Amino acid sequence: QVQLVESGGGLVQAGGSLRLSCAASGRTFSNYAMGWFRQAPGKEREFVASISGGGGSTYYKDVVKGRFTISRDNAKNTVYLQMNNLKPEDTAVYYCAAGMNVRIFDSWGQGTQVTVSS
Repeated sequence: QVQLVESGGGLVQAGGSLRLSCAASGRTFSNYAMGWFRQAPGKEREFVASISGGGGSTYYKDVVKGRFTISRDNAKNTVYLQMNNLKPEDTAVYYCAAGMNVRIFDSWGQGTQVTVSS
């Protein structure tokens, strides 16, 4: 498995931006598809975005398209989630995940809190 550590969460006003980072260690980073998920209070964890190992393919939850951008730097073993025009409904704990393809993830970080105030 790969070990994942998220950072970059915080409190931001609606319309603001945050960039989440997820540092990975353990095995060859470029072999893994990476994803971001989130879980709001009282709700199930949901998919936000994913990116293939080489970075050539990306996927997004419809409600974040055009506002969030997932990217990766394989030389730094890091995946990012740039979040712009944040909305209160984006408030959640955001989790980084790794897997062998962009649909199935089996390694998870501890999560980072994102709070968007109105």
